[in-house]
Amino acid sequence: MRPSYREPYPVTGPGVAIGAVTAFAWLLLFGLLGRNVSSYAWWTLLAGGLAWLAAAVLVRHGDRGVATGVAIVTAGGWSIAAAIVAVRWAQSGDWPLW
Repeated sequence: MRPSYREPYPVTGPGVAIGAVTAFAWLLLFGLLGRNVSSYAWWTLLAGGLAWLAAAVLVRHGDRGVATGVAIVTAGGWSIAAAIVAVRWAQSGDWPLW
């Protein structure tokens, strides 16, 4: 007989959903701290970095499904922040993050 190996923390749909909702709320709370495009982008970058750090810990020692949801939503949040910065930069002709 061949041995069968089981994932200790399998990725499940509810786990991914919980991670996604948590990351969305986390990014939303940090994004609301920003008063303009520049501060919104920096707060979102900081929140995303902390979220990915938490996802890395979860991948190693916890639920990989939750980590997947956190990573996906964080990447989406960073993409939205980058798009907002790009639009402001295109409209004003001045780099908004400095």
